[in-house]
Amino acid sequence: MALVSEHIEVDTRDRILEVAERLFRQIGYQKTTVGDIAKELRMSPANVYRFFESKKAIHQAVARSLMGEVELEAQRIVARPGPVLPRFRELLITINRMNTERYVGDNKLHEMVAIAMEEDWEVCVAHMECIAGVIGQMIAQGVASGELEAPDLQLASLCACTAMIRFFHPQMIAQCATKPGPTIDQMIDFVIAGLSPRH
Repeated sequence: MALVSEHIEVDTRDRILEVAERLFRQIGYQKTTVGDIAKELRMSPANVYRFFESKKAIHQAVARSLMGEVELEAQRIVARPGPVLPRFRELLITINRMNTERYVGDNKLHEMVAIAMEEDWEVCVAHMECIAGVIGQMIAQGVASGELEAPDLQLASLCACTAMIRFFHPQMIAQCATKPGPTIDQMIDFVIAGLSPRH
């Protein structure tokens, strides 16, 4: 019986997040209230608060879910066999594409991300650390196969992330879209050149 009620709880929590994300996309994070979310679900706001202590907690969970999708896809590319350089390029392009699709083309969702960044939520920090870790794993594979050279893996992954920030950070993707600068392929070529064996 406990398992059934646990399943219902998880299901209700997921439905709250699904509706919250839809409303954040439709009317914006600022304008969406817990009352709006409850009304869509035909439940009382008090019931929503049983699962999430605040609107900010709902927001964090939605952001975590969106970021988690990017992390899963990044990890999938790293786990795939094959030469490192094409996968490394695919990894960097995929992070850019998914962040662009999720946050930049959608003004309402972009507002949610901007607030998350301003408040420096733990979810954002954890996501950045995860992405840096995945890039570090890819560089480590390249070092092991002789395709890349990096005496300090942690530094190499941080430098690669910093070099790609214009293409990774949702606000910078939006702000730099019409500004002069290298293309994503040119930036990836630069990162790979910096990590290429010297001999």
